[in-house]
Amino acid sequence: MHVYTDDESIIGSEFYIMEKVDGIILNYKEGERRDIAPDQYKVIANSWLDTFIELHQLDYQSIGLSDLGRPEGYVERQVTNWGKQYLKAATDDVTTAKKVMQWIQANQPKTYEYCLIHNDYKYDNVVFRDDTWKTIAAVLDWGMATLGDLLMDLGTSLGYWTVATDHDFVKQGIPSPTIFEGNPIRGEIVQYYAEKSGRDIQNILFYYAFGLFKIAVIAQQIYYRYRKGFTTDPRFSNLNKAAELCCNLALKAIKTNNID
Repeated sequence: MHVYTDDESIIGSEFYIMEKVDGIILNYKEGERRDIAPDQYKVIANSWLDTFIELHQLDYQSIGLSDLGRPEGYVERQVTNWGKQYLKAATDDVTTAKKVMQWIQANQPKTYEYCLIHNDYKYDNVVFRDDTWKTIAAVLDWGMATLGDLLMDLGTSLGYWTVATDHDFVKQGIPSPTIFEGNPIRGEIVQYYAEKSGRDIQNILFYYAFGLFKIAVIAQQIYYRYRKGFTTDPRFSNLNKAAELCCNLALKAIKTNNID
């Protein structure tokens, strides 16, 4: 963003002017249209991850973001607040959801590293400069950015990282080019992140389970609005099932101690 003003006398409302960035946004349809080769997806994943790691290594104090959030107690607040949001939006008695909520409440880390986190870092929230896929020109959708546990950020990204072997309903509900051949699996993402960043990722199971639960809450909230008649988009008619499936996946990961 270049400039913002709340002076409504100019165009009749507050507004901001932002930079135009040329490049490629790699969502599922774009990946399907381009028919990207498997070896190129390795480049894509590495570029995406390198930028993610770079983001987490930024000195938020030196760039003037010290007041962006309250990192102390971040994990506890997230676990508590997302649990409350699920219960407020619940339309079915989902035993799995309750079990996942209990587990993440009991297994949340008490100490952690914190930094600037994006909270929605996916392939389609970055702009690749061109189809060499080596450079990311911009990171988009900063609406949920804050200061918090960096592994919460990674866990959310893992929750969205669908792979070819995932349940069809998951791949349909979270359409992502990560399902195409050549992309790393979730465990490889974590290993790469750990090696390149030097961070401790021993408790990644908690963060993955929480990431899935957060996605479940978002889906359930949308379904709640659909059921109450606040929206009529037929695409939302089965999101309660999508929410339940995300909870099932989280519980499966917990029971097997495996994020893949």
